[in-house]
Amino acid sequence: MSQSNNRVTKHSTYREISSAASAELPVSIREHLRADCEQCVGLCCTALAFNASADFSIDKAAGQPCYHLQQDYRCGIHMDLRERGFRGCTVYDCFGAGQQVARFTFDGQSWRQEETAQKMFEVFPVMLHLHELIWYLEQLSTLEAAAALHRAAAELMQELLAFTYLSPTELLQLNRGELHMRVNRLLTEGSEQVRTEARRRYRTASGQPRNYERGADLVGKNLRSANLIGTNLRGAYLIAADLRQADLRGADMIGADLRDTDLRGTDLRETLFLTQSQINAAIGDMNTILPDALLRPAHWQAK
Repeated sequence: MSQSNNRVTKHSTYREISSAASAELPVSIREHLRADCEQCVGLCCTALAFNASADFSIDKAAGQPCYHLQQDYRCGIHMDLRERGFRGCTVYDCFGAGQQVARFTFDGQSWRQEETAQKMFEVFPVMLHLHELIWYLEQLSTLEAAAALHRAAAELMQELLAFTYLSPTELLQLNRGELHMRVNRLLTEGSEQVRTEARRRYRTASGQPRNYERGADLVGKNLRSANLIGTNLRGAYLIAADLRQADLRGADMIGADLRDTDLRGTDLRETLFLTQSQINAAIGDMNTILPDALLRPAHWQAK
């Protein structure tokens, strides 16, 4: 670990983090949290385990490189992943944790160095968790209806950003449960404020919105053109549900399972807390309108 990284503390500002890491971070936090496989060492292809299923055509143990991973850390079947039975790879997103671990936490080292591998594999999910929490906080800091929480969100985001530059040992000692609870309290409060405002603002647009409990089982449900304004869909099971043209303004989607959810023609610009992996898992088309922070999956092009 370089001396520059060791100077970072939880009180560091974003500018100080950039200086301490001896690297100019992107102006946009969103860009910083976007996976860049060119800057990684195939961590998701090695550290993670998966079982043969509809998403993966083979079994792979944690710490074992996928046999399609090449010496230059590129995927040998990247252009044909879905056709070759690796749909899960096209859904996965690391929020930029892979390149952060490779470039900064381990100063460009690789898991191919025996003394590095195990700790790198242990640090990767910790970094992923931190980056995911930062992703949600960044979204919260842009929501007008939650303006009262912007300062608290920004301060907590700065703290978590500083943590991402800790040494491997320090990262493994973090109390992730406590950090998760702190972030979740803010997100829950912000969600309530935004959803209440959305229902007030759009109450005459589509009649009375539907109401579901957190973690609702909506597998395969026909919700086409449904009024879901300000609905709490946290943790909802929306697998293969039809959400075409549904009104999702102000709907909270944290942890919602969108595998094969039909989002063709749906406007998602005002939906809360969506992630790239959720979008990657869904079915969409060129008429699906995404939030600015998210990219249109390549496999949607054929839809």
